[in-house]
Amino acid sequence: MKIRIIITLLFALESGFLYPQNSGLEGIIAKDAVLEKLAEGFQFTEGPSAAPNGDVCFTDQPNDRILLWSNKNGLSVFMEPSGRSNGLAFDSQGNLWSCADENNELWKISSDKKVKKILNAWEGKLLNGPNDLWIAPDGGIYFTDPYYKRSWWSHTEMPQEKQCVYYLKPDMKTLMRVEEDLLQPNGIVGTPDGKKLFVADIRGNKTWSYSINPDGRLSDKKLFCELGSDGMTIDSEGNIYLTGKGVTIFDNTGRKLGNIEVPENWTANVCFGGRNLKSLYITASKGFYRMKMKVRGTRG
Repeated sequence: MKIRIIITLLFALESGFLYPQNSGLEGIIAKDAVLEKLAEGFQFTEGPSAAPNGDVCFTDQPNDRILLWSNKNGLSVFMEPSGRSNGLAFDSQGNLWSCADENNELWKISSDKKVKKILNAWEGKLLNGPNDLWIAPDGGIYFTDPYYKRSWWSHTEMPQEKQCVYYLKPDMKTLMRVEEDLLQPNGIVGTPDGKKLFVADIRGNKTWSYSINPDGRLSDKKLFCELGSDGMTIDSEGNIYLTGKGVTIFDNTGRKLGNIEVPENWTANVCFGGRNLKSLYITASKGFYRMKMKVRGTRG
């Protein structure tokens, strides 16, 4: 066992994946943490989310599939085709919610992989393309709806007049537009107590925070940091993890703590998973990565 550990560390040092402990992230990343490449060969990975048992689903959207990383059995295909699933999120009942933008839909996928198509329109017009989502403690769902032209669409122009953030109430029937002043909302995550929401404006290169009102609407909009993001997550200490060039971590006041470098052209998304939610899983272009952490994550 000791020989195996030494070989792993030597390989990590040679590859540049052993994370330095003078990075400003010493209180967050586990000592001698290694950025592990768990799998590769994808076209573009996205949307990681941890199941109740800590296993992680993520998407390879151009190849139209959802994959499952099991800490016991490794990689397998969870669903193919997958409606061109992008962002994913597990709810408290173990259902997997998907931003399935083949037909601009929001899906609910049960544990036995039955698909229920929840919605695909706002005020009679097709959504631009649900991208990422966060499930609030009460079961309501916030999702971003930017416009990224897809080769599998027949339409070539943005269906909605704006790129907005929406809230689907727990009744799964009432849809509200809750933010319409961002250039291109993308990553989204909320605090575990359901009181605060963070939304990244990737085109505006800013991330904003909001208070969540009892009716699900947003108020008290504040600039969190001068950096946009593709996907994002939050840990139990309130630190926010943004993606793009690696993973950039900010404390709950918006102060930058440091950056985890990832050897890919683009880091799309991130989540906590594994035993006790103390591993950070990273989807980055053609690869899928993991890093051991000191802090415990959330399921956001």
